[in-house]
Amino acid sequence: MCKIIVTEVNAKPVKMKPPTEPSKLISRPDRPLRVGWMVGPGFGPVDREVAATVKAAAEALKGFGVHVEQVGIPALERDFALDVFNRLHVMEMKPAFRDATAGDKDQMYKMAKTMLSLPDTSMGDFIEAEQAAERIRDGYAEYFRGFDALITHVLPIPAHKHGVEEFVIDGQTVDATYLQGATVPLNVTGLPGISMRFGTSKEGLPINVQIVGSWLAETTILHVASLLESISVVRTLHPNL
Repeated sequence: MCKIIVTEVNAKPVKMKPPTEPSKLISRPDRPLRVGWMVGPGFGPVDREVAATVKAAAEALKGFGVHVEQVGIPALERDFALDVFNRLHVMEMKPAFRDATAGDKDQMYKMAKTMLSLPDTSMGDFIEAEQAAERIRDGYAEYFRGFDALITHVLPIPAHKHGVEEFVIDGQTVDATYLQGATVPLNVTGLPGISMRFGTSKEGLPINVQIVGSWLAETTILHVASLLESISVVRTLHPNL
C-alpha cells in the first residue's frame, strides 16, 4: 500500500518581477530590427512567383525602418533537414501510421506512404542524424546572432490540388514530400514560426510567407507579421461562401 504524506511548508512570499515589455523583445535597443530573407539554397527548388513574394515581403519592411538583407544558412546546405527529420522520427512514426491506416491503405496520402516505405533507422544512422540536427541548430543560432527574424516561403509553390504526388518546380520534378523543405527545419530545431498570406499567383492562388524567430522570440515574429499584415494587399481578400 502506498502512503501519501502531505507536509506544510512555511515559505516566504516571492516578489515576482514584472513581465518584460513586448517592445523590449521585439528589437534590440541599440539598432533597428534586422530581418533576413531566403528561398535557398537548402530548401530545394522554389517557384519564381513564390520567391518574388518572399522578397517583396522582406522589402516591404524597409518602410518601417527595418534593416533587410538577403541571407543564407550554410548548415542547411550541408544537411537536408527533411532527410534528418525522417531518420530521426521514422522508427516512432511508422508504427503509428500502420495503426492509423489499417484497412484504409488505398486512402493514404503521399506523406504517410513515404514514411512507411523508408527503411528502419539503424543506431549509427540515428546518431548521425542527431549530430546533423545539432549542426542545423548551430547554423540557425549563428544566424540569429546577427538577425532578429527570417522570412522564407512556406510552400515552394502556390496553393495546389490535393493528392498530387509530383510537382515540377522551376524546371525540376520533385516528390510531394519536398514541399516541406522550408518548414521541416523548424521541426528539427524547435524554432518558432508563423505563416501568413502575402501574395497571389497569376492563377489567383494564395502564396504564403513564413516568419521564423529565434528560440522563445515569439513576440518578435508576431510583431513582424503585424507589420506585414498592415501593408499587405491581400489582407482584405476573403472567399465568397
